[in-house]
Amino acid sequence: MRRRERTTPTGGNSIVEQDTPVGGLELRGITKRFGSFTAVDQVDLDVRPGEIHCLLGENGAGKSTLMNVLYGLLEPDDGEIVIDGAAHVFNNPREAMAAGIGMVHQHFMLVDVFSVTENLMLGREGGALLNAASARKRVLELSSRYSMPVEPDALIEDLPVGVQQRVEILKALANDARFLVFDEPTAVLTPQEIDDLMRVMQSLRDEGKGIVFITHKLREVRAIADRITVMRRGKIVGHAEPHSSEADLAELMVGRAVDLRVEKTPAHPGATRLAVRDLRVANPAGGIVVDGVSFEVAGGEILCVAGVQGNGQSELADAMLGNVAPLSGEIVMDGVTLTKASPRATIDAGMGFVPEDREVDGFVGNFTIAENLILNRATDAPFAKGVALNWGAILANAEERKVEFDIRAQSVSDPISSLSGGNKQKVILARELSRPLAVLVASQPTRGVDVGAIEFLHKRLVEERDQGTAVLLVSTELDEVEALADRVLVMYRGKVVGIVAPDTPREVLGLMMAGVPFEEATKVGQAGQAAPTKEEDHG
Repeated sequence: MRRRERTTPTGGNSIVEQDTPVGGLELRGITKRFGSFTAVDQVDLDVRPGEIHCLLGENGAGKSTLMNVLYGLLEPDDGEIVIDGAAHVFNNPREAMAAGIGMVHQHFMLVDVFSVTENLMLGREGGALLNAASARKRVLELSSRYSMPVEPDALIEDLPVGVQQRVEILKALANDARFLVFDEPTAVLTPQEIDDLMRVMQSLRDEGKGIVFITHKLREVRAIADRITVMRRGKIVGHAEPHSSEADLAELMVGRAVDLRVEKTPAHPGATRLAVRDLRVANPAGGIVVDGVSFEVAGGEILCVAGVQGNGQSELADAMLGNVAPLSGEIVMDGVTLTKASPRATIDAGMGFVPEDREVDGFVGNFTIAENLILNRATDAPFAKGVALNWGAILANAEERKVEFDIRAQSVSDPISSLSGGNKQKVILARELSRPLAVLVASQPTRGVDVGAIEFLHKRLVEERDQGTAVLLVSTELDEVEALADRVLVMYRGKVVGIVAPDTPREVLGLMMAGVPFEEATKVGQAGQAAPTKEEDHG
């Protein structure tokens, strides 16, 4: 193997750029296009038995697309897959599994109403696992061997997400996989569950499995990687050693030095600007997803809502804007009751809203950047003259916002769909922050955004706080919560587990995210023990 080293512009650890040897599993020149867009561009990657190879990159860098090609979910436009020197073409996942490749997906490929054993039997054309007794025995054997306790007869829908993920891993191992792909596996886990997963991955590595760990989280990469490969915009941009600093890894991901720290002074909260009292919200199926939630946010503070995805945070944010009508409870902003108000009335009352899914709810893709910047004020002066639009004012506003928010675009008359994820998010934030606000609700504001844009977005959120706005920030990223929060509200299964200080130990926050009350979580954290949650009795 040839190694080439360079020193980063910031003078930190050297980044190792390396050519990989033949052997094990290799991807050679893989290219995948979707129309005119090249998602993966001439990528070479190798995975050796007995190592954890981290594939690092921001969302949209091409990591998952590359692994979907490896697993037979996508057909490459160019390149080949080589295992032990022999070229393979996988037309579907079954062929990939037969060649010794397993994949643990970010979104679990499990049937909720089936048992653990039945899920292991799915897709079998023959063999012992078609026999329920043999399959059940196999579950117990693998569960014991890899210290992943799972009850074979438990229904998937009754298991917490951490245990469901164990089932995904056991499915791959039941096929005698030699090479395992973990695709963003920590996205839905508590910190304690992440630690458990890391131990499982290390155990598999020590047994000789080759593991690809896909992530965009620098902390996790440095904790577990044997080798690190970084992708950006569909290409391999370099390789790094596990001891590389987070700053160096971030620089390799973005292409420039990035300040990962959030500079903010202590908050100086004023009067309460948002009050939520005993709020209850149902999902379309009628299930209660926000259950008696109460809190207040003062002007000049950031209250972060933390929790594992799917515990009611999304519905809570939507209820703030009026996208979802609460069953009961009260939402009050600056003394005005908005519980049953429409989104239009809520916006007019002074609420800014950054939606969780910008592609669906944040903008109109075929509208220009300039048009998207005034979506919530298109009928207001100076952007409207009677029933007509004032294009001079609209374009002037767009040029100002483009500079102020560092929106990287050739022209404000370009469609917003032509922008990168980070620049789309800047447009949304620019639109919301370009008018006086009482409250800003920001849901997953940096999801799918590169670390350079995150640096900018965090700075603007803090500036909005310092102008006296009450900021309600919903995030599943604990690093973001710890960096931005003045207080942290933890949700679990639609309820508030507690509201705590931002310097609360990570292990305590993790236990609270699993439903453990603050006092109990603190005791367990101090004792250095794992706190079993009620749901984990299945194991």
